[in-house]
Amino acid sequence: MGNAKSSAVSKEILEDLKLSTKFTETEITQWYESFQKSCPSGRITPKEFEVIYSRFFPESNAQTYAQHVFRSFDTNDDGTLDFKEYIIALHLTSTGKTTRKLEWAFSLFDVDKNGYITKSEVTEICSAIFKLIPKDKQAELPNDENTPEKRANKLWTFFEKEDNERIAEGEFIKGVMDNEDALRLIQYEPANK
Repeated sequence: MGNAKSSAVSKEILEDLKLSTKFTETEITQWYESFQKSCPSGRITPKEFEVIYSRFFPESNAQTYAQHVFRSFDTNDDGTLDFKEYIIALHLTSTGKTTRKLEWAFSLFDVDKNGYITKSEVTEICSAIFKLIPKDKQAELPNDENTPEKRANKLWTFFEKEDNERIAEGEFIKGVMDNEDALRLIQYEPANK
C-alpha cells in the first residue's frame, strides 16, 4: 500500500488531485517533491504552515489569517495538513469566484464549525484579513472599510441580518455571488506590481 515516506506521490492521490484541482501532473509532482523536502514527516504543523503562508504576504502580518486557513483545511481535525489537504488548500485559495471556493470561504468564516456564521465570526476573520493588508494600502482604503470592524459591518449589511442573527452556507454563497463588494471584502489579494 501507500508509503508516506515514498519519494513519489501515489497514483491514487495524483489522480484525485488532478481531478479536483487545476494543477497538472507535473505541477503536483513538483509540489510533492518540495513538500517532502520541507516536511519529511509528510505532515505540516500549524507553525510550519504559518511560515509558508507568510511568504505570500511578506509586508503583512499573516499569522492570524494563516491559523484560520489551516483550521479550515485540516479536514480530519488531526492538527496537521497532509499533502492532499495542502494541495487542495493551495488550489482553493488561488482560484477565482467559484462555488467551491465560496464553500471553503464559508468554512473559514465558520470559526466554531457549527454550520453558521455570526457577526462576531465575520469580525474575527475580517480582522485577520485586515492584518494581511500592508499599512500603506490600509491608508488608501475607503472610509467605510479602513478598520476591521468597518469592513465586517459593511460585509454583514450585504446579508441583511441583524447583529444577533446568523448566516447559513447557502445564504453566504448566494450573497457573495450576487455582490462583487462582498466578494472583495472576504479576501485580500496583494497587487502583483
